[in-house]
Amino acid sequence: DKRTHSHAVALRAITSEDGMTADWYQFDPKFLAEVSGKICNSVRGVNRIVYDITSKPPSTVEWE
Repeated sequence: DKRTHSHAVALRAITSEDGMTADWYQFDPKFLAEVSGKICNSVRGVNRIVYDITSKPPSTVEWE
């Protein structure tokens, strides 16, 4: 079994006009597949990519 338990990388891009609200940016699925593959194949210790689609509110722009 070749499973690994490593780190995850979160992709989060937003659009905002006023800074008080923000919507998630809709990446093209092909772009997400390419970026995910590149990160997992070239960054040691990363084996999972997540795509954050949370808007503000209820979320905040910063991850804490």
